[in-house]
Amino acid sequence: MLTRNPKTKSSLQILQDSVKWHHMAHKVSSLLDVYSGLLSNESMILAVNSSFVDPFLQFESQLKIIESSFGMLVVMPSLDKVKEMGTSYEYIEDMKNLYHNILNTYENILTSLVSKDLYKLQILKEMLVWMRKDSSYMQERIMVIINKVLRFTVTKVRKYISVDAPCLGLLAAELSLLCSHEDPSIVKQASLGMCHLLYIARCQNDIGTNKPTNSKSHSLQFPSSDVEFLPKEFQQDESKIAQRVGQTLLPPLLTDFVWSLLMKLSSPDDKIASDAASILIFTLEFHAEKVTMVSKIVDAIYRQLCDNNCMKDVMLQVITLLTCTSPKKVIFQLMDYPVPADDTLIQMWQAAGSQASVAPHVLKTILLILKGKPGEMEDTVTEGKRFSLDTTNLMPLAACQALCTFLPLGSYRKAVAQYFPQLLTTLMFQVFYNSELKPILKDRALYAQDALRVLLNCSGLRQVDITLMKENFWDQLSEDLCYYHGVCFIAKTLSEYNFPQFPETLSYLYKVSVEGPRRSEDTVIVLLFLTELLNNYFKDPLPEEFLVLFINWIKDSNPVVSRLILHRIVHMLPIINKINGGIRSMAIRHFGQLVRDMRQYTWMVNDVVLEGLVPLILFLEDDDKRVAEACKYTLKICTSQLKWSTSRLLKDENYSFEMVVLNICNNLITSHRNYITDLTSDTLRFLWSPRTYLKRASVILIGYLAKSGGHLLLRDEIRVMLDVIGRLLRDEDPMIKQLAEITYDIFKKKAHKLTSAPLKQNFQKLLKLFYIKKLKPLYNYNSPNGQIDSPTDSKDIKNDKAL
Repeated sequence: MLTRNPKTKSSLQILQDSVKWHHMAHKVSSLLDVYSGLLSNESMILAVNSSFVDPFLQFESQLKIIESSFGMLVVMPSLDKVKEMGTSYEYIEDMKNLYHNILNTYENILTSLVSKDLYKLQILKEMLVWMRKDSSYMQERIMVIINKVLRFTVTKVRKYISVDAPCLGLLAAELSLLCSHEDPSIVKQASLGMCHLLYIARCQNDIGTNKPTNSKSHSLQFPSSDVEFLPKEFQQDESKIAQRVGQTLLPPLLTDFVWSLLMKLSSPDDKIASDAASILIFTLEFHAEKVTMVSKIVDAIYRQLCDNNCMKDVMLQVITLLTCTSPKKVIFQLMDYPVPADDTLIQMWQAAGSQASVAPHVLKTILLILKGKPGEMEDTVTEGKRFSLDTTNLMPLAACQALCTFLPLGSYRKAVAQYFPQLLTTLMFQVFYNSELKPILKDRALYAQDALRVLLNCSGLRQVDITLMKENFWDQLSEDLCYYHGVCFIAKTLSEYNFPQFPETLSYLYKVSVEGPRRSEDTVIVLLFLTELLNNYFKDPLPEEFLVLFINWIKDSNPVVSRLILHRIVHMLPIINKINGGIRSMAIRHFGQLVRDMRQYTWMVNDVVLEGLVPLILFLEDDDKRVAEACKYTLKICTSQLKWSTSRLLKDENYSFEMVVLNICNNLITSHRNYITDLTSDTLRFLWSPRTYLKRASVILIGYLAKSGGHLLLRDEIRVMLDVIGRLLRDEDPMIKQLAEITYDIFKKKAHKLTSAPLKQNFQKLLKLFYIKKLKPLYNYNSPNGQIDSPTDSKDIKNDKAL
């Protein structure tokens, strides 16, 4: 029986060795294929590098070759596996040398590209992107290659006169994310790479500012070997990364860094998205003021939020941080989307408005946008080209809607108070513009009106809005013919509630009037609003500055402005007695012409006449004949419109002031008794006039009004009238005293009737409704023709006649 030699291999072992040899041969063959492929690629890259091909096409072709080479590397077996298959020391050493030659060849390809052109550092950024898609064992080795190329670049830039590496921001973003990698070896390499990159960026900064570029001038120092240096401050510390990057990168590069991180927020990898969000927020907290292309970033956020594929809270926080440093850019972009705003855009508005510190800047930007007129073609309203392609300016509509979001925010309370006059005036402009474009804008025309209401409610003027709503004011405001009347009504209502913002509002309106708004319709609105406020707050004499302003408006080249101020002067006669007589007579005559031109608007003209009736009556007694004749002329037109038989009493041969008043009051009782209370209130203002003839005329008029409509007055109103007339009983002028006694007695009797039993009072009021008793003369008053009663009167008349 034969025995087997223990050193003799069995058939199975021989077979196994054969298979192993073939497998090893295959691995060796694959490594040789990679090596030869890289050598071929290297020659191709060098050939293209020295050619005169267009730089962009050159880079594209080289990038494809590099990506192909990268693909060869990541499919190689690991060196450890190759060693395991070796049978001898020589074989293992050969494999190690081949392996390192492959890696060195790839590294040499990269350094040869970068040595000629720092633009091609972008290839390293692309490599990091490719690396993320492949989780093979080669990641650490690829990071080592990238660091070697960056270190090579550091040695090069120290010798350069100029450094231009525009891809540093994008590369920094990729490396910063790897600084939080789960693999410590990757973190170490990424941190080292960040140090190299920031050193290059610092060189770029120093050269850009003519600073020395020797290594001693930099805070980031590099020892002779990588092993000696471990940049621990970047490892797993996103705050440090953000601070260093923001300090070192130039604004365009930092913008690339921010943009790249922003795009990572929509990554399907939650770890990448979370790390990107953290670094992004830290960067903006420290260095948002250096970020450029803010509009592009805001637009990208809007698109991503609409797609619902991103970290919403982080995106909105980015909006907040950018608004803190670039409010104008953010707000302009946020106003450049279709109207009405969708929920996404409103959330972005809320994020932009969350910080009280920038609220004034936000409102100033919105006010700048609101200088534009909806529907106008794009002009110089915005600084620079708008981001959208829409040539029609609808940004003011968006700004009005945005104010409905911003104004109620608690963070905006102080800013709203600071800019109240500007907001109030500008929104009134916008309401007018929108009323003109209502057929085009449809429901969008209400945004300015909504913003105006929100402003009132946020400024402690809620009662004003309630009053306007009760009067059905907001529904009527958009009507073209009612808008000018509406401006006056807003001013009147604000005055009735003694709105506390009056001083600064008046100051702002005066400033706008002097500077001159851009559009004639703006001038008209300011004119109406300003004159109504003056009419409600001031007594004679009106400050000289406003008189000068009125005269300038009368001379305005726009006939609408000049005619309108003349009309307003009629309503303001109680407080502008000192204005030149020629202007007053011109204003009064213009009022008559206006009534005549408005006859077709029967539903409106009677109100206009009755509102201006009191000054027309009282200034019949004006010492300046021009003014008195103008009043007669206009009263004839007005009473004819009301179908009153007053015209014959205004003829010179029949004229008697008391008879005119008596006739008008009798007509009021018959046809317009509901106006008597308002006319009484209007007349009361003239009792304070320093002009004697006005006090005499107003005492007579108020007496007849009380006689005809005293039953409509409340007890408190009668007490006020008794107090006012009682002061005139002590007047220096004997005729005024005599007239005041008669009027005082009328009110005293009215007060006595109010003390009677309620049943008797109600019966008397009911009787007045059905039984109208015409008035009879009470005063036997004869006008003292041309009488001058005081030095003030004399001086004013001389000034008037000098015109």
